[in-house]
Amino acid sequence: MAQSRSDANRLFIAGAGIGGLTAALALSRRARPVTVIEQAATLEPVGSGLQLSPNAMHVLRGLGLEEALLRHAVAPRAIRIMSARSGSTLTEIPLAEQAEQRYGAPYLVIHRADLQSVLLKAARASAGITLRFGTRLRDASQNAGAVKVELEQVASDGGASHVDHHSGAGLIGADGVWSTVRRRVMNLRQAVFSGRTAYRAVIPADDVPKEWRDVTGLWLGANAHVVHYPVSGGSQFNLVALVSEDWQEERWSAPANRDALLARFADWPPACRDLLARPPSWLKWALCGMDPGTDWVDGRIALMGDAAHAMLPFAAQGAGMSIEDGEALARAIDGIADVPQALRAYQAERQNRADKVLRLARANDRVYHMSGPMALARDAVMRGLPAERLLARLDWLYGWRPPAAG
Repeated sequence: MAQSRSDANRLFIAGAGIGGLTAALALSRRARPVTVIEQAATLEPVGSGLQLSPNAMHVLRGLGLEEALLRHAVAPRAIRIMSARSGSTLTEIPLAEQAEQRYGAPYLVIHRADLQSVLLKAARASAGITLRFGTRLRDASQNAGAVKVELEQVASDGGASHVDHHSGAGLIGADGVWSTVRRRVMNLRQAVFSGRTAYRAVIPADDVPKEWRDVTGLWLGANAHVVHYPVSGGSQFNLVALVSEDWQEERWSAPANRDALLARFADWPPACRDLLARPPSWLKWALCGMDPGTDWVDGRIALMGDAAHAMLPFAAQGAGMSIEDGEALARAIDGIADVPQALRAYQAERQNRADKVLRLARANDRVYHMSGPMALARDAVMRGLPAERLLARLDWLYGWRPPAAG
């Protein structure tokens, strides 16, 4: 049986991922009622590692989550960049105390499930947030005064689904690369496959040589690179191998052929091959992205995070940009009573920055995967520049903080 409910002040957020939960928390702190719609029946503790640079940490600190996050995260001592051609270290960019002193917040690495768990616990504790799991956004429409959403609650026992119709002030699509809001509601082009695949694995940190347990490692090679760092308070170790290849699977994520992956890196330095050989199994994801400059807002409906600006992970800012979006969205809505006007202000503030990060990720794609003389020149520059200057090039990115943070 269908039911209808109306709340002129309520915002609906499609997606209980990192961006959606951050936005919900930031809105609830400003006394705005929020309903978060999530198709999954529960948020399973899955995924791999991600990096929380100081710009994201300023937002999470403002939401009162830093102490909880520090119980799960690791502050790497440095980013160690290595050549896959020679096996030598090109440079070490200092983090830890240097990052906190420079940017006013720590640079952390964390398991995605741990971050999501902290956000979800905070959302459950907020009286202003309604969480609807096992619920699919079937459709949405809008008029001058409200947005209307059609929600389908799927019965856990396989029985008949239940459909609700609700109206409120606005709808936020935080539902990722394959956003229903982007595709079905706003009729915008979806993300496209980039020609890159990410292979991911998480193993016990005790299985890894100690030299890798306090740094973020980055190996640069022709048409591939490898990233690794500790997560889960240092008890686990995250490995990511990113390669250029066609995607032949029917889904956008799938189990990986371990032997085929290791064969791709057969001529890489022994230290890197040793790390890649340690996981007993791998999962792989097709990396998809969007072009800069696409619209995020249509009246009372807006996109955020990967739904708005899916980017390659070569700047380690997918989560960071979603977190920034959530804070900026809540601040805009809190400051401007007219929701469509507030959403336009949110896009005006965020789009240039997100597009700049998207372009940085694409530039890093080229730099990381150079070969021949270009790779030799890149390596010489990295060896010759002081590590602090390499970090300073990202001051515009890591040094961002919400205006309210001062």
